[in-house]
Amino acid sequence: MARPRQAAGKPTETPLQRQYAKIKERHPGALLLFRMGDFYETFDEDAVTTARVLGITLTKRSNGGANETPLAGFPHHSLDQHLPKLVAAGHRVAICEQLEDPKFARGIVKRDVVEVITPGVLLREGMLAPGRTAYVCAVRIEGDRAGLGFLDASTGEFQMAEIALSRLDDTLLALAPAELLVDKRQRELLPVMRGAPWVVSPVEDWSFGYDFAYEVLLRHFKTKSMKGFGVDEMRLGLRAAGAVLHYVSETQRGSLPHVRRLTRYASEDHMALDPQTKRNLELIAGGSGTEEGSLVGILDHTRTPMGARLLRKWLVRPLCRLDAIDKRLDAVDALARESRLREALRAELQHVGDLERLAARLVSGRASPRDLVALGRTLRQIPRVKALLEGHGCDTLRRVADGLRLCADAAERIERTLVDEPPANLNDGGAIRDGVSADLDALRTLARGGKEWVAKLQADEATRTGIPSLKVGYNRVFGYYIEITHLHRDRVPGDYIRKQTLVGAERYVTPALKEQEETILTADEKATRLEQDLFATLRMTIAEDGGEMAHDAQRLALADVLASLAEAAVRNDYVRPTVDDSRVLHLVEARHPVVEQALPPGEPFIPNTVTLDPDGVLDDDGDTGEVGQGAQMLVITGPNMAGKSVVLRQTGLAVLLAHIGSFVPARHARIGLVDRIFTRVGASDNLAAGESTFLVEMHEAANILHNATDRSLILLDEVGRGTSTYDGLSIAWALAEHLHETPGVAARTLFATHYHELNALEARLSRVRNARVQVEEHEGRVIFLRRLVAGGADHSYGIEVARMAGLPPTLIDRARAILAHLEAHAAPVEETGDGAGTAPPAPRPRAVDAPSGAVSSGDGAPAVAPSMPTARPTAAAAATAPPPQLGLFAAPDPALERLRDAVAALDPERLTPIEALLKIAELRRLLR
Repeated sequence: MARPRQAAGKPTETPLQRQYAKIKERHPGALLLFRMGDFYETFDEDAVTTARVLGITLTKRSNGGANETPLAGFPHHSLDQHLPKLVAAGHRVAICEQLEDPKFARGIVKRDVVEVITPGVLLREGMLAPGRTAYVCAVRIEGDRAGLGFLDASTGEFQMAEIALSRLDDTLLALAPAELLVDKRQRELLPVMRGAPWVVSPVEDWSFGYDFAYEVLLRHFKTKSMKGFGVDEMRLGLRAAGAVLHYVSETQRGSLPHVRRLTRYASEDHMALDPQTKRNLELIAGGSGTEEGSLVGILDHTRTPMGARLLRKWLVRPLCRLDAIDKRLDAVDALARESRLREALRAELQHVGDLERLAARLVSGRASPRDLVALGRTLRQIPRVKALLEGHGCDTLRRVADGLRLCADAAERIERTLVDEPPANLNDGGAIRDGVSADLDALRTLARGGKEWVAKLQADEATRTGIPSLKVGYNRVFGYYIEITHLHRDRVPGDYIRKQTLVGAERYVTPALKEQEETILTADEKATRLEQDLFATLRMTIAEDGGEMAHDAQRLALADVLASLAEAAVRNDYVRPTVDDSRVLHLVEARHPVVEQALPPGEPFIPNTVTLDPDGVLDDDGDTGEVGQGAQMLVITGPNMAGKSVVLRQTGLAVLLAHIGSFVPARHARIGLVDRIFTRVGASDNLAAGESTFLVEMHEAANILHNATDRSLILLDEVGRGTSTYDGLSIAWALAEHLHETPGVAARTLFATHYHELNALEARLSRVRNARVQVEEHEGRVIFLRRLVAGGADHSYGIEVARMAGLPPTLIDRARAILAHLEAHAAPVEETGDGAGTAPPAPRPRAVDAPSGAVSSGDGAPAVAPSMPTARPTAAAAATAPPPQLGLFAAPDPALERLRDAVAALDPERLTPIEALLKIAELRRLLR
């Protein structure tokens, strides 16, 4: 239906089809919801898509001849129910409304698109998650640079940036836009990101043209240049900013008055977090994909939607500037110590609505009566929040109070004009208070009087006609009527005029009823129109304060997040960290903030102390603990399930919390400034891209080595596990040496591993220390103590973990037998030289690391060359070298087992020659 249809040379297109085709042509790529009476209809491919996404019936309508048009629609009042589903499926949706009353239309009703909804451009309240931002972001790439422009249409937040192309992944993942705009010619330049949370929307290349984009910005902000915004020299960023502003303006039909300023996004002020780190540390989502089990689930005690959104921004954009971190910590410290102030502040914020989005809907002309009432209530809370924080000794809290604008006039106007509980739809009437307008009061009195007259008419006519069931009703088609059942038709007075026949009744009118109907309906319609005018005037008047309201929203959100962090600190016994310019990482009795909350009641969390001090600046008399003192790298060994991963993650979370200005779960914390946190945890593949588990692991390791600095924190939970034993061990060993020896990459590192051979690094590399997670064996069972202590482990207890997991006892017994065999026959590989010191002592046999299959010496000496050899091995050495990896063990043969048992049961001293011959024959049968 999107195009004219022809049948046998005869045009069959109707005027309605032509109207639809013309509107559809202006919105390619969007599902067009075409308003027809009380329904939204879709046609052709749009209908097929809509029916599939919404699960509604797909029908067909004949256009004459053999042509049929797919058709799918739903009632207009169901729009709020169906629209989110279409957008969540990644579709752009154009809403085409009737622009005139069909009763007064001549010919085809005028229609046009009034709004385009996309995954990134959302203003409807029911489609916005209160605690989530809704960015649409544009990206322009030139060479090794990328320009970014991102806009939240629901709040008016508008920022731009220019960054190195290598930082694009991290920046986009920090922003997490709902929709990403890209020049359709540059679509292939964007990196492929697995599980990216955004929809990619290719747009025309001209929208990224510098002249066009710059003109869009000047026209919107009504300026002659962008110098006043401090971004005039950022040509690449301006191209992206202009493109995204144009895109959003087109969807909203040019109505973006709440976008008042463009700010520069300073990515260098924030710590970069790659997707693996955010996923592994479970900052926003836990293992289930929801906030349950995540860090934000523990920290979020916010009282306002804008506070919840700001907290999530902080978590994925930690600060890298000491002064900014200290200001946040000062405010959290003050609120944590002053419990009355914190509780009073949170109590007042509880009654604050989403001022940020309410102000945006207000100035864009979308606010409903209920929005304005919520706005008025929120504005009434601002003076109370201001009074609580005004004059406070903490500079950050005092600035929050000083920055609040009261907007008292707007709040008073709203309360004076609107009723306390207005209807959801202004057209329903009753939103304006009595006494606001004398004309409105008069019309309401007239309408109410008319309705009272109708009620009296029904009683009088029932008495006059003697028909007790007579009733006076109303519908939009026939107006007011008198309804009498067929049972009493013989009593109908002669002055009744029959209007409509029903199955069991007749409907009539009288001249007096028609006259009164005109009075009632005219008064109702006039009252509704007058209410709309009065509401529009109110909305326009208070919209003049929209900028101040948006400003207040930011201050209230800041106060809310600071109070939330203070509440979390008090509830969970967190301590204020010292964040300085050193490279110290000193956490005394640190805990995992999420795990400790998830433990069963009564089960304590075992805290641990971790110290990294590569520059040796800690006081020898300080409380440094025994683990990691003077180290740059901590090699952590220990059994499966002992808690190595928890130690790594809790360390990363403590560092991140400190950098967002939060207290940390520890007894004492000193944290030197960190520019990035890297994690390499777990095993996963990317089969769609043809990447094995090991290749993904190596990609993550390469990303760390190429981007880490001596200011970074690296958390490695196994490296080299995805390949053969000797290959993996060699890579892990070389990686540790690289992080220790390479200038500029000597990052603070926690390296958890099952390769116990890495314990030998402590004796060879000056800034490496060994640590292990303690366990005890009791009556053949392993007890996990969860305590991190100095020294390396030489056993992984993998078979015991397999038993705990429920593997069959026979399998466990067989595994123990194989382990004993390996312990007895392990053949170590001698070193070829190290260049870093003397060769280690001759190794003795030791237990096999069950998960990796590695064989190493009991004293920690490496079973493979631990460092780069100084010379190539000789041919003779190569010829006598042991195999590069262990072979696979064959499963036991039942026949051989029976043969062995039979031989073992023989007693040669008691056999006669005849019996011996018979036994030999029996054994031959068993062997066959």
